[in-house]
Amino acid sequence: MNLAALKKHIEENIFPHLSSGLYYHGPHHTLDVYESAMRIADFYQIEEQDRKKIGAAAYLHDVGYLIQYSENEPYGCQKAREILPDFGFTKQQTEDVCTLIMATRIPQAPVCFLCEILCDADLDYLGRDDFYEVSENLFREFLHQGIVSSHEDWDQLQIKFLSQHRFFTDFSLKFREPKKQLHLQKLIQKTERPHGK
Repeated sequence: MNLAALKKHIEENIFPHLSSGLYYHGPHHTLDVYESAMRIADFYQIEEQDRKKIGAAAYLHDVGYLIQYSENEPYGCQKAREILPDFGFTKQQTEDVCTLIMATRIPQAPVCFLCEILCDADLDYLGRDDFYEVSENLFREFLHQGIVSSHEDWDQLQIKFLSQHRFFTDFSLKFREPKKQLHLQKLIQKTERPHGK
């Protein structure tokens, strides 16, 4: 399983073809999810083979955006099945990666511990200091897609999402959940003020 070669392939053959309107789900997000996933994997001292599956899934979990915006995970799996054998993944390892990719579908439904790691890595920013910067990119993307039409819509959507979201790993519950709750409280306070001022 050659992750370095897989990353190079994705950077050269997939990233350039992603829509410029993916202000959030662009290459920067994919690389951030990979780094977050490896941080959690390090914390749990995950064995090398499983780390590579998580890494491959992180690199491929959003390539379905090449095909369509919503419900894109099955297309990510399709791409994984096409290319992973070229990078030393067996059929079973490839299917394991597909299980991980499908777990990131919203609402997240991880079916194994490795899935929980990837799910938490995918939304790691919810409990980080760069939350507002990253969420502004998602707002721009949703505006572009016609999912929201104003900052007021976006704030309400974020409050709903943060209220319903849950981290799965003890790592994220310890290191991300407290700050996520602070972000949620700030958003609630913001919407309670007159005109959101």
